[in-house]
Amino acid sequence: MGSNPNELSETMPAIVSEGSEGMRSNTTQPSSKPATTQELYRSIPNVDEVMNTPEVEELLLAGVARAVVLDGVRRVLDNARAGIAAGSIVDRYHLERCVIDILPVIESMLAPHLLPVVNATGIVVHTNLGRSVLPAVAREAVVDIIEGYSNLEYDVDAGMRGSRHDHVESLLCELTGAEAAMAVNNNAAAVLLCLAALAGGSSTVVSRGQLVEIGGSFRIPDVMAASGTTMVEVGTTNKTHLKDYRTAIESLRADGREVGLLFKAHTSNYKVTGFSSEVDLEELAVLGREQDVLVAEDLGSGVFVDLAARSGGTLPHEPTVQESLATGADVVTFSGDKLLGGPQAGILCGKAEVIARLKKHPLARAVRLDKMTLAALEATLGLYRDLDQACREVPTLRMLLMSAEECKLLAEELATAIGQIIERSGLDTEANYVSVVKDDAYAGGGSLPDVALASFAVALVLEGKSAAEVEHMMRTKADIPIIGRIKDDRFLLSARTVSLEDRATLLGELEYLLARS
Repeated sequence: MGSNPNELSETMPAIVSEGSEGMRSNTTQPSSKPATTQELYRSIPNVDEVMNTPEVEELLLAGVARAVVLDGVRRVLDNARAGIAAGSIVDRYHLERCVIDILPVIESMLAPHLLPVVNATGIVVHTNLGRSVLPAVAREAVVDIIEGYSNLEYDVDAGMRGSRHDHVESLLCELTGAEAAMAVNNNAAAVLLCLAALAGGSSTVVSRGQLVEIGGSFRIPDVMAASGTTMVEVGTTNKTHLKDYRTAIESLRADGREVGLLFKAHTSNYKVTGFSSEVDLEELAVLGREQDVLVAEDLGSGVFVDLAARSGGTLPHEPTVQESLATGADVVTFSGDKLLGGPQAGILCGKAEVIARLKKHPLARAVRLDKMTLAALEATLGLYRDLDQACREVPTLRMLLMSAEECKLLAEELATAIGQIIERSGLDTEANYVSVVKDDAYAGGGSLPDVALASFAVALVLEGKSAAEVEHMMRTKADIPIIGRIKDDRFLLSARTVSLEDRATLLGELEYLLARS
């Protein structure tokens, strides 16, 4: 059987035959004479007594590792001691009660910590929920590649060692127009590698208005410090001019200091409006060639399609990787798991001689991709050979480009299905009901800041439960957590981020929860 926690209760009828409610209360039936605290402590069995019970031995025979069972027993006994100390256990904790309490503890220990969830928040690239959903072809590619050996670093044609960079480089060059490319494990690593390899030990000039911080306290100044480059700020928070970069280069060289890089960070997670200006990448690239200094741009959320054109103006124009490279930038970095819609990865595209330096740097090995990510990335990139296909089959693009009318239709279908579940559950449909409401959705992941996507959601109302209680039930009581959100004291399920596959899961979990309520 192995150690599947879902199978334990089927193999252990003796443990669950006595009131399952008692397993959670962690108490015994009160005796006629109240026990003293010392008597309560003495009533707790020792580890060997519990391990030698038939019920625990049956767990071992069912395939649960002895170390897991032993740890579970110790946890249960520790919980009993803590309960006595806190006053929550007021009756003797006998061996029988200890045995009853073991199964849920072991089930919890064996359950995986990383779980699938249903994203009904309306946040498309939800960092806390794993960012972009992989396209079907990418998921299939991962499964294919993990079933056995692969040519990860083997050149089949030459019959000798190859490079893992080869699997996506030509495809990236084909799609972006870059001379060369490579991929690492995330965009923070891409930026770090770029700075360390091209400007480590020298200076990097950057506008003050681009010293961004993204999620998890990732700050451009901190990454620069870690890379070994010296950051030189130019301009002001709201205005930076081309002459600021030129003056900085001249001043540094006059002091005998080397200038390794002109760095531009696309402020994809915030906007400066009003009296503000920045130097265009094309102008910066011209200055870089004039001064013989490399120019790098961190796009953050890399995108290969014109979102404004594809959405009919609903979405703003986001600079594409192709556009940045066409300006003459020496290297452009971006994420694989944001607007691109692939696995977590950091991608670097640019001039051949620059990418060659990056590949040779010692950090390149520390931040390289594994075979599963490479398989998923290659399959995702392959979809972009046909942009219409990419917009259909890359879930992130599909959800972002979905019209409000499409969202409304999906919300109505979801509401109808939930209403049928409420009826089948025998609940009062006057007090338990759903409605379709307007609701804004967002790109998320630090992409397209302040862009609200007109959308629709299903508002779920259950009798006797507040919106917070409904949210808690959906999140913690379902086998696959349903993550929605509360707005205006209503629990909402956004139609934009619930796929057809997730809809079936959501409905199944809700039917299970309502049957138990």
